[in-house]
Amino acid sequence: MMNIPWDQPATLIDLDGKTPVIGSMLECVMHFSLFKPFAKEQARILLTRPVFREGRKTRTWILNPDEIQKLVERLNAEKNAAQ
Repeated sequence: MMNIPWDQPATLIDLDGKTPVIGSMLECVMHFSLFKPFAKEQARILLTRPVFREGRKTRTWILNPDEIQKLVERLNAEKNAAQ
């Protein structure tokens, strides 16, 4: 799952019904990183291409908050490596 390209189109949705963020995976992950803990629990990312999940045989179109948090950590690691 961690090999999702940053430029892949994606949509950050909120289970509370707020306006979605439609953009690249990078934009969605950056917006997610700014959310408060409650909002993070309600957030999901809808993908345009399904990805494999660890420990599952099938692919998924939706990333859960814990999976999005891993992408935030990946983004932070890439930023730190670039400095």
